[in-house]
Amino acid sequence: MQQCNLWETCLTMTLTPNALASLVESAVSTRSAAAGRAAHARIIRTLDPPLPPFLTNHLINMYSKLDLVNSAQLVLSLAPAHHRSVVTWTSLISGHVQNGHFASALRHFSTMLRQSIRPNDFTFPCAFKASGSIRSPVAGKQLHALAVKEGQISDAFVGCSAFDMYCKTGLREDASKMFDEMPERNVATWNAFISNSVLEGKPEKAFCAFIEFRRAGGKPNSITFCAVFNACVDASDLQLGRQLHGLVMQSGNEGDVSVANGMIDFYGKCREVDMSELVFIGIGNRNGVSWCSMVAMYEQNDEGEKACATFLRSREVRVEPSDYMVSSVLSACAGLAGVELGRSVHALAVKGCIEVNLFVGSALVDMYAKCGSIENCERAFHEMPERNLITWNALIGGYAHQGHADMALALFEEMTSKSVEVVPNYVTLVCVLSACSRAGAVKAGMEIFDSMRERFGIVPGAEHYACVVDMLARAGMVERAYEFIKRMPVRPTVSIWGALLGASRVYGKPELGKIAADNLFKLDPLDSGNHVLLSNMFAAAGRWEEANFARKDMEDVGIKKGAGCSWISVQNAVHVFQAKDTSHERNSEIQAMLAKLRRDMKATGYVPDTNFALYDLEEEERESEVWYHSEKIALAFGLIVIPPGVPIRITKNLRICVDCHSAIKVISSIVGREIIVRDNNRFHHFRDNQCSCGDYW
Repeated sequence: MQQCNLWETCLTMTLTPNALASLVESAVSTRSAAAGRAAHARIIRTLDPPLPPFLTNHLINMYSKLDLVNSAQLVLSLAPAHHRSVVTWTSLISGHVQNGHFASALRHFSTMLRQSIRPNDFTFPCAFKASGSIRSPVAGKQLHALAVKEGQISDAFVGCSAFDMYCKTGLREDASKMFDEMPERNVATWNAFISNSVLEGKPEKAFCAFIEFRRAGGKPNSITFCAVFNACVDASDLQLGRQLHGLVMQSGNEGDVSVANGMIDFYGKCREVDMSELVFIGIGNRNGVSWCSMVAMYEQNDEGEKACATFLRSREVRVEPSDYMVSSVLSACAGLAGVELGRSVHALAVKGCIEVNLFVGSALVDMYAKCGSIENCERAFHEMPERNLITWNALIGGYAHQGHADMALALFEEMTSKSVEVVPNYVTLVCVLSACSRAGAVKAGMEIFDSMRERFGIVPGAEHYACVVDMLARAGMVERAYEFIKRMPVRPTVSIWGALLGASRVYGKPELGKIAADNLFKLDPLDSGNHVLLSNMFAAAGRWEEANFARKDMEDVGIKKGAGCSWISVQNAVHVFQAKDTSHERNSEIQAMLAKLRRDMKATGYVPDTNFALYDLEEEERESEVWYHSEKIALAFGLIVIPPGVPIRITKNLRICVDCHSAIKVISSIVGREIIVRDNNRFHHFRDNQCSCGDYW
């Protein structure tokens, strides 16, 4: 309000040229195009043309900095030729560079030279940055030659800019020579050397430069510390990063918010969550990057709930979410299957006009896919103005996880067609082969696998072989899958033997299952799931002695089965349940709903499946206890709190059990609801007594 009153007063007063220049500078500092145009209008009304050269320079600088390049060029064209100085042109060039118009900046630089105006030590750094940004070594070398001719190359900032240009354009030998020949190296020069070493993927080179810089008596600033922390991340050197943290404290830079943000990122990527939290707590003047760094740190360390909670806290203190923060929290929602919060974040992205951002859009596609909302996933995909490989992979992976093999294959063909021409990568082929596996499309899957190397230049890896084994095994070709394993050029992984063990149980192949289990025990002896699966397989075959031995062997080794749990998100709150859980505040209502469902199911003739119950180490062993599995309790709670017509979405940390799968199919028909269960293997969409998995999972 005070600023508006000041402007109204200024517009009614007779102002001197210096006062008018102050108005223009005020528009730049407030990033207000309207104020800038008003100031320009006041200048035209107050002064007769031609304008004083310094006012022309102020106007060009203002329009350039506010990215109103056409207006800036118009002011320049109206100025008399003898009024156009190096300051005038530098204002125009620097504004273009600042706003990313690099090619235009170089064209204006060339025009300036043709008008016999010589660049100064401010013009050259802008021109070098422009040529480096568009990766033009030819222009950069010409600028270097001109800087030498003009006697400007010995200036520390000009030399630093030339060095940075050579690094950005990939001319490393020229960059090294430039650095060695510099008569003076300031902190900006060393920062450029260290930062570019990190960008080149050479953290050791960055460390050496930092040590040399310190030995030369250099005092690092916030940019230096952040660059070296990035080098520590790339080198996975936690110890060196801790030493650097000590130097930050010793030099009094721990209060610098940008350095603190860099430390949050460093500790997070080194999986030191507690240290990231301590640094964050110690920041007295947190900015948007601080909050964004914490959200990203939690998401990268599989702390999805904390990532979402931190994001909500940032909203309480009115932090404007950036595209990176939004994409990070969407990834956290995807990991938790938290579609409610994901939709809220989507709304914020739309409100902030960042949903068209490539990374935000890709994160939306991935989030909806992993939350089982394929319609919204497709909508987010098709609304993106630009798509990259990650976007295509997200939708193909979404189709694969939900068993839509035909749609995944169709999208893959579209992606690789001449009209789109997106080159698939390693992950793409994993998604496609996984889709073929889940749908039993053996012929199509084998054709894609056999053509990977020749058609796409991708050498099959362990994940691709695992998909083929799973595909053959799921289709009942268990012996063929085992023969395929024996012929593989890569060493079989846990996933490969696990696929064979699971299929051996389903198709009653205990001998092959025993082979798979023995190999699994060698690769991952502490995984309880493999022991339980082997025990259940022998039990189903009536081989009780071997089943008991598998169970006893597990107990002798001291392995305990991980607790199964299911969770459901309601109004941005996550409710977690374990088997036989009675701790929820609405337990009485849950038990009443379970009893009602049990009566209704018995009326339909449903009989619980307890074939494997006696060998499940979660103590869900008797028929009455099978009813109190965690997914059934979560479902009962969902039926109580989620309005009719809205799908109920449940997530489980283990595979859904046989009885729960059969029971939820029946319940979906009784209550007339769509029920979506995401277990640790895939999505199950239950509707009208049917499941999308085709009863094989």
